[in-house]
Amino acid sequence: MNACSQITQVAVHLPEGRQTCEAIEDRLREHSPALRIPAGLLRRMYGLEERLVADDGVLPSDLASRAALQVLAQAGLEPGDIDLLLFASVSADVQEPANAHIVAAKTGLTCPVFDVSNACNSVLNALEVADALIVCGRYRRVLVACGETLSRLSRWKMTSRHEMRTALASMTGGDMGAALLVEAGTEPGIIASTFMANSTGWPAATLFNPYQAPGLPRGLDIDSEQLLASFLGLDARAVQWLKENDTDPGELSLVCVHQPSVPFVRTFSERLGVRPETVVPTFSRTGNVAAATLPLQLALACEQDRLRSGTKIALFGLASGASAGVMLIDWTTQPDLSPCVFAAQGLQRTR
Repeated sequence: MNACSQITQVAVHLPEGRQTCEAIEDRLREHSPALRIPAGLLRRMYGLEERLVADDGVLPSDLASRAALQVLAQAGLEPGDIDLLLFASVSADVQEPANAHIVAAKTGLTCPVFDVSNACNSVLNALEVADALIVCGRYRRVLVACGETLSRLSRWKMTSRHEMRTALASMTGGDMGAALLVEAGTEPGIIASTFMANSTGWPAATLFNPYQAPGLPRGLDIDSEQLLASFLGLDARAVQWLKENDTDPGELSLVCVHQPSVPFVRTFSERLGVRPETVVPTFSRTGNVAAATLPLQLALACEQDRLRSGTKIALFGLASGASAGVMLIDWTTQPDLSPCVFAAQGLQRTR
């Protein structure tokens, strides 16, 4: 019998720092005195209440390592039990070597490692890679780790309303660590997945490397309208794929979707025909935690007792580029093991 893959554990590590919408706007006024920043602007535009912020000196690998160690502890595994480590994140400590090496060194793993990078779809693509490698028999246990520090990409100095239009979204980025364990099993957990792209949309959201592209703009630059337009058509293809896999979006038990804002999630749900109550909301109390968003929603669903054996889940990944992905999961709870763990308090406030 061919091997199947299952997501057996998920963990998130939440930094203790919080930055409210009001605190962000106050700091923005201080650094950009030439602009008028209306009170509650971020709340009205994005639905943001507060975001998670890591302490100075905490690196993406630190957040990823803490979540990875929680997964190992929860699963009752030693570092030597892991066959492959994938680091999947927007944020990174270094460009060379692979950040997965740093996470492995901090967690005691000695297995092969490499990075998977595709903006906010990095974790979803890492799950695709893990599934493929397990199904073909190459590995039995793959650990996916993610560490995001998007709050540090905030552009505080703005000189014009035009600049504010493409910089304001950078104020919503949050920090978080996440990890998932994917294991071989006899019953399929990851049922199917599909990925698609509209690469002509890549200029809508950019963060240029200052070393390799020194003459290009610095900082995170997001044209929200252009970015949204780059996803048009991908949603229809996703719905068609679900139908081809005998899945009605309106009948799904649980939906996890990338969340760059509250209005975005609302529009996404309407366009795909997803029932709002099946979506796990996170953005308003965490901010945009990039590739950690999907594991965060799985962890929240676990806390809310919504992850039960036989629960059919759809993971919808959306990332600048533009790229999109859909993964169907039949959740299988492992006997005698809790399927999730939280490494910090306060996650219940995202409800």
